[in-house]
Amino acid sequence: MLCNYYVCRQENIVAIHPTTLIDSNAEIDSDVEIGPFCVIGPNVKIGAGSIIKSHVVINGHTTIGRNNEIYQFASVGEANQDKKYKGEPTQLVIGDNNVIRENATIHRGTIQDKGVTVIGNHNLFMASTHVGHDCVVGDHNIFANFAALAGHVFVGDNVILGGYAGIHQFCQVNSFSMCGMGSMVSKDIPRYVMVSGSPAKAHGMNFEGMRRRGVPADIIKALRKAYKAIYLKGLTLESALVELEQGDIAHIPDVSEFILSIRHSKRGIVR
Repeated sequence: MLCNYYVCRQENIVAIHPTTLIDSNAEIDSDVEIGPFCVIGPNVKIGAGSIIKSHVVINGHTTIGRNNEIYQFASVGEANQDKKYKGEPTQLVIGDNNVIRENATIHRGTIQDKGVTVIGNHNLFMASTHVGHDCVVGDHNIFANFAALAGHVFVGDNVILGGYAGIHQFCQVNSFSMCGMGSMVSKDIPRYVMVSGSPAKAHGMNFEGMRRRGVPADIIKALRKAYKAIYLKGLTLESALVELEQGDIAHIPDVSEFILSIRHSKRGIVR
């Protein structure tokens, strides 16, 4: 049953605006702040230090970690848009220190997959971004305004999606990759690779970003050679991979991870 004011079970009262509706079965940590006109459903858990601004709806079996900040009119943990979904008790799990801006939508999973949508830590979801059902998003990612993931998408760590970028269902966007504004991605993006366009095409690696992170020059040189083998030498993908795997840079961990991100692709890669 919804009540118009949540009374904490401890002596301290949570900073919750009296216009907010919170189901009595929701679990809200004692120092969570919730602004006016929010609606929190019965199976929601919100960890310490989180701030829910105003007019936010959090629904379903949704677990939100510590120190998250959710802005007005966001919809978090709502039923997904898959027509096969029949109200099963699927989940959304969000880690710590994420910022979810205005009008963002993050949906819970489906039983056709693992039944859970997962968001990691330290991510920024700008205004009107969308994370579809059964997606897995890692850590330290930035989704610019209106960037959207369809269902079953995997996003690694330290990924940047430009504004209005769209990622097709079941695609993989591997760690340290970048996607330009307005790009339509229907294949997997290998680790470190920058893509843009509709349909998206590869446009190098983010070498400047690597230098800013302090990646050594010899590692950047090796990755530049690996990119050239895959994208610029005119080889078939399999021939290029074999050449890399048998070459003198395959032992370098960054190159090995780049190769594995391609080997693990199920949809083919953006080229």
